[in-house]
Amino acid sequence: MARTIRIGGQDFETIRTNDHFYVDKTNFIREWWEAGDDVTLITRPRRFGKTLNMRMMQQFFSQDYAGRSDLFYGLSIWKEEEYRKLQGTWPVIFLSFADVKETTFAQARTSIFCIIEDLYEQYSFLLESDLLSQKEKRF
Repeated sequence: MARTIRIGGQDFETIRTNDHFYVDKTNFIREWWEAGDDVTLITRPRRFGKTLNMRMMQQFFSQDYAGRSDLFYGLSIWKEEEYRKLQGTWPVIFLSFADVKETTFAQARTSIFCIIEDLYEQYSFLLESDLLSQKEKRF
């Protein structure tokens, strides 16, 4: 049976679990990891797969996806033991502005603030644990 070509799909997990057609871009993970850059800026035209690639990286590194070798099995990155050991071992905060489609600066700014606020709330436990450790250091 032919694979479905999903137009506009931005979630790596959905594409892999539903066996949609996927051009293997997992070498990007290796190239990025080995480059060791302090900052990576990915700028490409619209519809170029930026969000999909970032989701792929998030789902490769994130501890939330530990044990999800099924997402990467059979892909280029999975051929090397070193990278199989890295999968699911890092805390990852994923931030995307792909859904910000406002028509004015003020509206876009508000949408971006909402995204950042949601992330802040989602990961507030990091702040709380940091504050606790700072209090413990004082006493």
